[in-house]
Amino acid sequence: MKNFLNQIKYLIVAFIFINQANAQVKSPSAGFDVEKPNIQRGKIDTINYSSKTVGTIRKAAIYTPPGYSKSKKYPVLYLLHGIGGDHKEWLNGGNPQVILDNLYAENKIEPMIVVMPNGRAMKDDRAIGNIMAKDRVEAFANFEGDLLNDLIPYIEKNYPVFKDQQNRAIAGLSMGGGQSLNFGLGNLDKFAWVGGFSSAPNTKSPEILVPQPAIAKEKLKLLFISCGASDGLVNVSKRTHDYLSKKEVPHIYFVEPGYHDFTIWKNSLYLFSQLIFKPVDQSTFSKYTVAGAPAATNIRNSKYPQILPDNRVIFSVKAPNAKQVQVDLVKKYDMVKGEDGNWMATTDSVGEGFHYYSILIDGVPLVDPSSDTFYGMGRMASGIEIPFAGGGYYALKNVPHGETRIKKYYSKITRSWREVYVYTPPGYESNLNEKYPVLYILHGGGEDQTGWAKQGKTDIILDNLIAEKKASPMLVVMPDANIGGSAFNESGLKMFESELKEVILPMIEKDFRVKTDANSRALAGLSMGGMHTLYTGVKNTDMFNYLGVFSSGWVSQRQDEVANVQYEFMKNNTQKINTNLKQFWISMGGKEDIAYNNCQIMLGKLKTLNINYKYSEYAGGHTWPVWRNNLYNFAPLLFR
Repeated sequence: MKNFLNQIKYLIVAFIFINQANAQVKSPSAGFDVEKPNIQRGKIDTINYSSKTVGTIRKAAIYTPPGYSKSKKYPVLYLLHGIGGDHKEWLNGGNPQVILDNLYAENKIEPMIVVMPNGRAMKDDRAIGNIMAKDRVEAFANFEGDLLNDLIPYIEKNYPVFKDQQNRAIAGLSMGGGQSLNFGLGNLDKFAWVGGFSSAPNTKSPEILVPQPAIAKEKLKLLFISCGASDGLVNVSKRTHDYLSKKEVPHIYFVEPGYHDFTIWKNSLYLFSQLIFKPVDQSTFSKYTVAGAPAATNIRNSKYPQILPDNRVIFSVKAPNAKQVQVDLVKKYDMVKGEDGNWMATTDSVGEGFHYYSILIDGVPLVDPSSDTFYGMGRMASGIEIPFAGGGYYALKNVPHGETRIKKYYSKITRSWREVYVYTPPGYESNLNEKYPVLYILHGGGEDQTGWAKQGKTDIILDNLIAEKKASPMLVVMPDANIGGSAFNESGLKMFESELKEVILPMIEKDFRVKTDANSRALAGLSMGGMHTLYTGVKNTDMFNYLGVFSSGWVSQRQDEVANVQYEFMKNNTQKINTNLKQFWISMGGKEDIAYNNCQIMLGKLKTLNINYKYSEYAGGHTWPVWRNNLYNFAPLLFR
């Protein structure tokens, strides 16, 4: 009996051990940041140090641990603030002294000194005025010299601290997270422990951060990267994580539900501080959870669809009386019904950018009530935005923004009221003596004038290009090309040519301050819109000196008659076309683009006819991620 009880005890202990070993590391429990009674407390002081880098006396806050003694030596954590803060930001928003005091009381962290400096290395380092001003942003990069040459020497001269790399850590939030990664990984002889919490875009690209992965593996004790799943900056952290994983550099990547705030940063400090200045078990790194984030295309407060770090997507829809529910995103996925009537499914990894999808309830395609809707596929459909590290060119930034207007007009061609979207660049309202060139850009089949404005993010792409001086300020006109017959037959093509030349173009040139010469007009379109561009643009190079054809080309056999008439026109007007066109830019979404073969046939014809053109490919198929990239690369070529 005794042996039996001992065996039971052994099994229970083994079960507990195995469960602890496999347990996921999650956010701390409530109360970790609340002062506990009857425990020893550390002390907060303010120091003043002379900075040769800045040329002034600078301040920093410093935390010394409970039981601090000048006769002992301590490791040091340099803890950095964000772009809107200063040396008091952590104290005001995060109460790090409370978190650390509580952890000391539980014997969970090593005694350490924590230095909280002002990471804005300039003489007037207050967090006032325009914190995004160039000199104030540059001051965060200049802090590297102040930290290494002034602050650290001051601490090591005036406090009983260890002075070697293995007893020095650096971590920070947001802008300070970027600084910590930049300075820590850029000075591996100085720091063995590095933490970036919700790191901002000042973070260097991973190839620059860790140019020699083997050295980083050798010198780093711990690299800790964390972020809130719904933080708009999560891609900065993910980009770094993806590179480190590819290069097999050990690190912790912790993503939890949340945003860009102190809830995340306090949690990160709580976890990071328990790991530093003690032996590291890399086998535990994979235990840190990586939460999914609600898609940017969700309606307000909707948790689903939720994008996982590997770009798989979790969908959920409530349909208690349905017999079968599927999600149709690239392919169809069966959803599983829960006891509460909610159906759920997780997709395979989904490619970058924007994608249409539908929820099929008992075979009927419907929009997802949790998602924004878009006109595509010939009807209103749901859409999802999959973020990726290279999507910065269509991300909202702190740059001057233009406006997108909706103009209603009566068309004498269709004898109906119609509307057109018009993007005006930054400064259009104030530069009243300025006239602008115009890009007329056309949507694809099953879409309308909202396509380029909404799915295409035209305004954001142009705002960013203009701010970077990569594109000329221009108007972008986005008409509804659904008119009369289909673009697959000549009647539809001809009718839209008339609409553009006789109605839209004269209206724009009457109602907006635009230039009216051919050298100041461009015409482009995707898919069906590319066919309109070919039909109208090639015949009217005396009106449009720039043509862009995205994912398009005459459809073999179905459009041979239209195509042959076009090629005959080109044959008879080769010199005129080549002389007039400053750009004839043709692009394709790689071999997976459904228009690829038709386009290649067309390119062969153009070569035979000696028509000058430029060709570009961006892998991604017949999708909006490709067309956004096409606009991003085509717009800088215009009106130069």
